[in-house]
Amino acid sequence: MTVQVAIDLALDRLFEYEVPAALEKKLAVGQLLSVPFAHRRAQGFAMEVLPVRTAGNYKLKAIYGIVDEVPFFSANVLTLVKKVASYTISPLETVLRAAVPAAVMRPGAREKTQLFVEPAQSAHEAPAQCTARQKWLYAQIVRLGGGWMNMLARELKTTPQSLRVLEALGLVKIAPHARRRDPFADRKILPSRPLALNAGQAAALKEICAAEKPVLLYGVTGSGKTEVYLQAIAHELEAGRGAIVMVPEISLTPQTVQRFRSRFGDMVAVLHSALSDGERYDEWHRIRSGGARVVVGPRSAVFAPVSKLGLIVVDEEHDTSYKQDSVPRYNARDVAVMRAKIEGARVVLGSATPSLESWRNVESGKYAIARMPDRAGAGKLPGVGIVDMSEEKEKGIFSSRLLDAISTRLERAEQTILFLNRRGYSRAVICASCAEPIMCDACSVAYTYHKADSCLRCHVCGAWRELPRTCPKCGAAALEYRGIGTQRVECALKACFPDARILRMDADSTRGKNSHDDILGAFRRGEADILLGTQMIAKGLDFPRVTLVGVLNADVSLNMPDFRASEHTYQLLSQVAGRAGRAELPGEVYIQTFNPDAPAIVSASRGDFAAFAAQELQERREANFPPYCKLATLGISSRDQALAASWSAMCAESFASFSKNVPGFHSSEAYPSAIEKADGWYRWQIVVRSPTQAAIAAAWKWFSSSRPPAKDVRLVIDMDAYSVV
Repeated sequence: MTVQVAIDLALDRLFEYEVPAALEKKLAVGQLLSVPFAHRRAQGFAMEVLPVRTAGNYKLKAIYGIVDEVPFFSANVLTLVKKVASYTISPLETVLRAAVPAAVMRPGAREKTQLFVEPAQSAHEAPAQCTARQKWLYAQIVRLGGGWMNMLARELKTTPQSLRVLEALGLVKIAPHARRRDPFADRKILPSRPLALNAGQAAALKEICAAEKPVLLYGVTGSGKTEVYLQAIAHELEAGRGAIVMVPEISLTPQTVQRFRSRFGDMVAVLHSALSDGERYDEWHRIRSGGARVVVGPRSAVFAPVSKLGLIVVDEEHDTSYKQDSVPRYNARDVAVMRAKIEGARVVLGSATPSLESWRNVESGKYAIARMPDRAGAGKLPGVGIVDMSEEKEKGIFSSRLLDAISTRLERAEQTILFLNRRGYSRAVICASCAEPIMCDACSVAYTYHKADSCLRCHVCGAWRELPRTCPKCGAAALEYRGIGTQRVECALKACFPDARILRMDADSTRGKNSHDDILGAFRRGEADILLGTQMIAKGLDFPRVTLVGVLNADVSLNMPDFRASEHTYQLLSQVAGRAGRAELPGEVYIQTFNPDAPAIVSASRGDFAAFAAQELQERREANFPPYCKLATLGISSRDQALAASWSAMCAESFASFSKNVPGFHSSEAYPSAIEKADGWYRWQIVVRSPTQAAIAAAWKWFSSSRPPAKDVRLVIDMDAYSVV
């Protein structure tokens, strides 16, 4: 017997090993194996077990052993991994690595064990020869049913040594037990019951439970999509099946997990990068063993080892966070649809602002649609006003209308959310004398000024430097701050409303563990009047006392040189506007912009997604852009600027040659990326469009096999790319 193994290196090939006779009956596909590789011991996954060898006549090496007899991957998930690797044109090993948390694979990773004390006697009373104190201790341990030694010692005001004496008397047993590292151990979550559904929710639930194809749950913000998810999952659990719930932002995970744990208790597990290694290890193994049947997490949760999977929910399915920006560059929304088909499960894609790809799939009949046009409960959609900032007399951060509205909310003790999708204090520091910005040495971008620690930071490579007193170019002491970020807005808010309680939520303020939950929890409890943040506050959050939302500089995403700029702008504005008026109190939204007539902004103010989608799809069809074609970007980068340019030209020429023989295949000329230099690498790009993914994959295989890259050149392909600049 032999086994084909995917080694823990991105070699994009399988290696065949002999299986020792003693391991033949234990070996199974999906197990983690220890194998010899070159001159070291390596780990790899068993991908296929074969009755006879397929390699040549040379002697095969034998595997060392099975690291874990319980397979890490089911046959269905392995099929999914192979499909994702093929579709994204990625090495198989990189997809396997993405599908298992690094903490699970790390050498030495193991369960946490602690000493557990439990009664050893069936009687509830200690023998007569024990002291009164020992009898009392034993009675308490029996009453509690045992417990962890250190916790018992604290609770009973005794010492571990005294508990050891009880062990010596034969009254208790003390032994190491595995102890779960629960990420929500310190969170008190009260149980909840299913809510009564309105007509729209009931119809959507019925559609989901009977669906034989993916369902787009198209419901306005505040329409109660989460309650529909909860009841659909309850239906699956009753049938003995499990579920996966995907959310786009880590900031949404605590709120979502609390709602799901309040309904399903400890049956819910969470997977995301903000957990400690130990927590991720325990949660993943709890899912694999069947101890948790519902999994909540961002995009990597799509690979969670849920057995008998019955339902996958992709909340805010339009969100760009579902697209991985490193190898393997998969879109978790599409992988969810793929996995549901393989597993024979249902999949629900929920959004108030669906992606145009999903909307097009509904139009073509590939997806079903469930509509929820009304808000649940007493909430009403907020009124939205567009503020033309070019007409403001005082050219500041806030319009006079927004300032008046904030002041009114403070007087009423209501809450406000302010949205600006740019962190830091100022996006650039520019010399007033020579007009040169202070640039990052490793990237072709200006440093962003962060006032909190008075330094300049690069948001591309993460480099930083102290704020200079004079211009590095000309030496003039005339530095100016251009553009605004969340830190600058926070300072301006404090100047305008000195008594207001303000919370800021961005990538800088949420670096600590549980920081997302702490900030949102404080705001939900009414400990702040204004929540200021980036896109992490724009979706999925429910605050009953928020009656005002202000969007500052709505043009940030609109001005991106990207064919999806209008779509992303519409989605962001609609989502953040939906945070207002979600309870009895009416809501109001102000969108500040210098482009008040832009179709995305006008449509968002009216809440007219159908009209926006129709116009945008028409333009995409005429220009032959997704969803009417497959699009990929080819990235060419090198630390040598000339080498990057020459390889890009050669790559463009090769793809142009390939396109001559493939109808509908089109490749652009090579051009420098919008950020031409990042972390010391000069970057070029080519955009490829084709009627099918297979044609792009064939072109990439043809090119990469005939022209292996030079040592100092990186070539990457991004299928279904979100960024084409």
